[in-house]
Amino acid sequence: MAFGKTGLRIVVALGLALVFAICAPGSKAQIPGIAGKYQCAQVKVHGKVKPCSSAHLTLKSDGHFELRGWEGDYTVSGSYVELSDKLVRSKAKLEPGYKLVFRYQGKEGIVEVTYERRQSAPGNDSLS
Repeated sequence: MAFGKTGLRIVVALGLALVFAICAPGSKAQIPGIAGKYQCAQVKVHGKVKPCSSAHLTLKSDGHFELRGWEGDYTVSGSYVELSDKLVRSKAKLEPGYKLVFRYQGKEGIVEVTYERRQSAPGNDSLS
């Protein structure tokens, strides 16, 4: 059975598409065990620790998050977690002990908000 130039190109294109579909990740890969409920542990402004009353942060194992009505996706890149929706992005540093530290410039200077994991996501056996 002979293929013309157009037929051969179509077969090659379909083959490449199949390879990319199999090899490319279908969803955002997350670090195993990072999903769970995080509670705000402390807020530091100008180096002074203040009590934290922020809402819980939930990182779901499917790559989605929830924080006080804000929902979106999160991705893990090295030692950072980035929360994002269509308009806003926020980056936190992953620290030992399932801690996420958000740093940003506030009205009073540099602010650090530390969240600690209190409950793992369903399917994770370990709690921090």
